[in-house]
Amino acid sequence: MNQFLSVFQIYLIETKKSSANTVESYLRDLNRFVSYCSAKNCFAPNEVSADFLRGYLDSLKAEGKSESTLTRIIASVRCFYRYLIANHIVSENPADAVRMKKSMRELPSVLNQNEVMALLAQPSGSDYKSIRDKAMLELLYATGITVTELIELEADDINLQIGMLHMQKSRHERIIPIYPAAVRVLQNYMQHVRPILISSERERHLFTNMNGQPLSRQGFWKIIKFYAEKAGIAKDITPHTLRHSFAAHLLENGAQLKDIKEMLGHSDISSTQIYARFVKNKYAQAYSRFHPLAK
Repeated sequence: MNQFLSVFQIYLIETKKSSANTVESYLRDLNRFVSYCSAKNCFAPNEVSADFLRGYLDSLKAEGKSESTLTRIIASVRCFYRYLIANHIVSENPADAVRMKKSMRELPSVLNQNEVMALLAQPSGSDYKSIRDKAMLELLYATGITVTELIELEADDINLQIGMLHMQKSRHERIIPIYPAAVRVLQNYMQHVRPILISSERERHLFTNMNGQPLSRQGFWKIIKFYAEKAGIAKDITPHTLRHSFAAHLLENGAQLKDIKEMLGHSDISSTQIYARFVKNKYAQAYSRFHPLAK
């Protein structure tokens, strides 16, 4: 089945215009599925039945995979088979007969405001690297953009005179304000550090690694993890933690869900509503803890 994965990858990139992260996620799930198929002497797409697929999911459950992971894997297989059907390679989609139990989406990891301030304070600003790192962390918390969007930003996307970020090349074009403290940090980086870091005047990326090359997600992940440990933050930090914190803090302080949806670039408000659950849970815990008659 590997030959079909190669053309499916081309389809995702060239026809569906899927993001690099989406393509990587699909292929990771599907490569593992194909390996399982091979181990079970199942070598052709039309040999996969719904029962076979359920057996695969059972094996993943036995490994301790979460319901959300299994749901994602089924979605990957379903998309793959839709492609195969559209190209007359198979006639049925085995994933259509497999239904996962609906489970409430897990709440994202969110830092409280003190933890965010502690994280942002970690880069000392005494050298080129820490100035760059501080600018990246401040911009993430100021705008709620994804890490992928951060590392793909170009210098022209940001207007420091009016304090705005224009996500013009993102799948969800939008304009997001930047708070004054972040503007000052970014000005310092763009005026005094970026010209030294970039390997060529033709370099368009806003942020690069210390060799002047584009940053990778893995590179940024190491950066945020390093500063979280330095700040003594015990919570599980992910590359999206500042994005989640941005949204939760806006909602906590009175912003409307529809406005947060636009700033995050969500296509559907249902994706944004998870932050309402977070705030509701937080207030419920505070009520239970502090109201004299709730104990």
